[in-house]
Amino acid sequence: MTEATAPITQDVLTLPRKLPEGGKTNLIGLTREELRAALIAAGTPERQAKMRLGQVWQWVYHWGVRDFAAMTNLAKEYRTLLADHFTIDLPEVVNRQVSADGTRKYLVRIAGGHEVEVVYIPEETRGTLCISSQVGCTLTCSFCHTGTQKLVRNLTAGEIVGQVMLARDDLGEWPEPGAPKDETRLVSNVVLMGMGEPLYNFDNVRDAMRVVMDGEGIALGRRRITLSTSGVVPEIARAATEIGCQLAVSFHATTDEVRDRLVPINKRWNIKALLDELREYPKLSNSERITFEYVMLKGVNDSDADARRLVKLIQGIPAKINLIPFNEWPGSPYERSDWERIEAFADIIYKAGYASPIRTPRGEDIMAACGQLKSATERARKSRAEIAAEAGL
Repeated sequence: MTEATAPITQDVLTLPRKLPEGGKTNLIGLTREELRAALIAAGTPERQAKMRLGQVWQWVYHWGVRDFAAMTNLAKEYRTLLADHFTIDLPEVVNRQVSADGTRKYLVRIAGGHEVEVVYIPEETRGTLCISSQVGCTLTCSFCHTGTQKLVRNLTAGEIVGQVMLARDDLGEWPEPGAPKDETRLVSNVVLMGMGEPLYNFDNVRDAMRVVMDGEGIALGRRRITLSTSGVVPEIARAATEIGCQLAVSFHATTDEVRDRLVPINKRWNIKALLDELREYPKLSNSERITFEYVMLKGVNDSDADARRLVKLIQGIPAKINLIPFNEWPGSPYERSDWERIEAFADIIYKAGYASPIRTPRGEDIMAACGQLKSATERARKSRAEIAAEAGL
């Protein structure tokens, strides 16, 4: 296996899915194959395993049921067997804030007492849930608040799926048995754009998204899920084949000199290596474009020359460019580009034939906007001078 194809690994703790010896297994986050095996190991006759798997899966992921006793199409003895061997546990919501614009931010506590943040953004035609894949982040992107928090550990598949489920709990989105069918989806889209780099926690992210996309449960189509990466080049093609969701790239600069500062992973896989890999992306087409995310930083990456370089760099890649006005946070060493500058930048891209929407900042009053996420226990631990020094300013 070559370096280009070898899975990326980090010396990062991921908790096991099973509790210590003698404990019960949490069903949340188990893939279908894992759940079937777990049911058989708990005493389900193998000839019944497929049927029982389907029944339990639907109760948990379609109806949102957490109590085995409420799974009424299962025999009472079997419900007791399930309760003896399994739990249905979600991460704990320890704080919930609602912005003036309707954005909801959840501070979520996971095993070990660690915290991550989850954001729900309601819009006219959809509701987008921004979820996290790691506690903290290893990438130290200098414009991102999460990047000032040290990486603690990967989230398990169950902790990732649990974020989707707890948001549906809060929104009252689970269907009621016997009620008329309602196709309205409050959580209609999921973006892996919260805390952490999803491709550095590949297996857990993959398994979690398989659960979320499964048609007999939460049933979000793969085109309604977007994975955002800062450019873990060797895992990009694998994401297309093993996950299959939409891809977004945190790009943010048009020269290696600037991107090295903003997105330090660029020192390992530079702009050319990243773009070469994207040109070979298995799902690349006019109907499945790559999204380039580009945060607008005053005097850093927002010139007309940057816009023209960006267009030239991505030439030939079916893409759209999301322009993100920088969302300031305490101690940030950057400023948001002036609105006129952002519009002029967008106009150059648009005239070159690329969609260039300017993202409307949401939830800024509760620190829920893009780049502002950080657990409460880690918030504001670094001074402005420390952050600026790390950014090379």
